Amino acid sequence: MTIISEKLLQVTRSVTPIFLFVWLIHFFLVPFSPAVLTAFVLGTVCIVIGLTLFLVGVEIAISPIGDYIGKGIARSNKISILIIVGLILGFMISMAEPSLTVLGNQISLVTNGAIGGSLLVFIVSVGIAVMVVIGLLRIVYTWSFMAIMLASYSIILLLSLFASSEFLSIAFDASGATTGSITVPFLLALSAGISSLKKNTIRKGEDSFGLVAIASAGAVITVLFSNLINPTESLSGDLDVSFGLSGSLFFNLFEISKDQLGDVLTAIAPIAVLFILYQILFLKLPKRRFHRIMLGIVYVITGLLIFLTGVNFGFIDIGSIIGYKLMEGDQNGWFYVLSFILGMVTILAEPAVAVLTEQIERVTAGALKPVFVLTALSVGVGTATLLAALRVTSASLELWHILLPGYLLVFVLSYFNSNTIVTMAFDAGGVASGPMTATFILGFIQGAAEGAEGASVLIDGFGMIAIVAMTPILTIQLFGLADAYYKNKSKQ
Repeated sequence: MTIISEKLLQVTRSVTPIFLFVWLIHFFLVPFSPAVLTAFVLGTVCIVIGLTLFLVGVEIAISPIGDYIGKGIARSNKISILIIVGLILGFMISMAEPSLTVLGNQISLVTNGAIGGSLLVFIVSVGIAVMVVIGLLRIVYTWSFMAIMLASYSIILLLSLFASSEFLSIAFDASGATTGSITVPFLLALSAGISSLKKNTIRKGEDSFGLVAIASAGAVITVLFSNLINPTESLSGDLDVSFGLSGSLFFNLFEISKDQLGDVLTAIAPIAVLFILYQILFLKLPKRRFHRIMLGIVYVITGLLIFLTGVNFGFIDIGSIIGYKLMEGDQNGWFYVLSFILGMVTILAEPAVAVLTEQIERVTAGALKPVFVLTALSVGVGTATLLAALRVTSASLELWHILLPGYLLVFVLSYFNSNTIVTMAFDAGGVASGPMTATFILGFIQGAAEGAEGASVLIDGFGMIAIVAMTPILTIQLFGLADAYYKNKSKQ
């Protein structure tokens, strides 16, 4: 089986549940117009093709580039190079992350431009860059992962006391959205490249994970800090739920694809240019291997363009419609049930999830199978979407009521799990909040917030990604404890 056919089969299996689920909703709960259904089908086809090409490109280009650069940083044995390269890479990759761009545009749309999408992306990228450097220094100097996370979240807790409710939701959502389809594969490969040169096998496994989680904490800190420096007045916003398409379907598809092209090229070009310079000046790979990586970059660009076109064309609107119609029809029971199921099936289609599960299996030498991580992620994201749904229907339930006890439990569980499980769990939290979550589930929750009486799209519609980023950390650690318990029992 070729790599393309292998990825195609993998993606088809991942996307099929959500495709069938939407059709069941159409037949039994919320009927859609023919135009919306056709757009959804075309969007699904684009997602399958695009995600297949993207994952092929990640395997033969993005991951090797991160690995080569990581090993180059480690071999240079110069902290100055690590700091400079870490700042540049962290900033460029975050600025280029499609999920963060989608969230920035959505925030700008809902707030009518009161919070600029481009400014938000810039602020987040600064935080990511600084924390990437701290994460790389952790690998080199073997600093404690949990010490860094405790310090980071203590700062976040302190800053959150002075932040508005709107900015608290936006800050945590930005943290989740920035760890998407480009950032996760690159940072995983970068940390694996640096840690692979270590002789200690246990430390090598621990240090292969954790960089994504450390980096994402920087996004929350800088957004909250920006609100502290420049406080905003109370914000309000609404979401325009669209129940149809203007013009022909293929014209809309072409227009969306054209709009996405600039974002995709901006995302990949810095990484490609940096790798070409590294190849010319230092790496000097054989031509055949270099050409294979460049071909992989073409796959990534093409796949990401088709994937994001499908997501924006067929998924955002239909998610918003489902949420809005359920609230409009006062079907709270079905709203809760569908929230949980949607979370479970949508996470399977996240592009970075496949990358993470493959790296976990490789680093642990097959000890942790992909089904372990996928099950924990599905349960975690399903729970997260249900909690986000409860926020929409309950005026008294605020974001910090969920995040504060949730993260306290996360840190308690970390003392009973192995360091590898803990770092892997934190990375999985970042991986869970990619472009599918930032579009389909976010649209579903925001559509519900627009239709629910007394709910605010700006406060209740955002914050969902933050919960999604937290719950997989809990579920993977719980699964890890259960797995360790049964293994010990079997030995007795």
